[in-house]
Amino acid sequence: MPQPRKIDLLPPELRGWLQEELRARGFAGYEELAEALNFRLEEAGLELRVGKSALHAYGQEFRDYARMQDQAQEEIRTFLEEASLKEEVDVTSALFQQLTTIQWRLQMMMADPDAMPDPRGMKDLTTALNNLIRSTSLRDGILRAEREAQSARLDEAVADGAIDEAAATKAREIMGFG
Repeated sequence: MPQPRKIDLLPPELRGWLQEELRARGFAGYEELAEALNFRLEEAGLELRVGKSALHAYGQEFRDYARMQDQAQEEIRTFLEEASLKEEVDVTSALFQQLTTIQWRLQMMMADPDAMPDPRGMKDLTTALNNLIRSTSLRDGILRAEREAQSARLDEAVADGAIDEAAATKAREIMGFG
């Protein structure tokens, strides 16, 4: 098994800082970025040093990842606007974005014949799928409870004489739970 890349050994807070810096610098200026990163590593008391070429390779990979994530967000936004379900599927859309990003990362690894598949990628994909399934079940439960509440309001309206039973039945049919 190959040794992990130095970038993969960065503490999470430094990796987050690096990703923000890459975006802020427009995925350029790798020499200065390597100096800044190595300075931060030294300040943190870590003996790890990252070279410009390793940083450039990671930066290009992260740039592609960020573009795919942005594209996935835009596709989700478009879908939600067209479907008029924005509030109901916010959680599902976030999980869908996560799933899309992980799946893209795995595809990139599998496309490179020299790359060793990262087992964490499969675990991440499985976790994202499970979360998506759970959120769908949660959303279905919320929708079911909402329909039951609407049905109860219709029953109350019939009991109060505000509408007759035929109108309540027709309303249930129109709303899709009759």
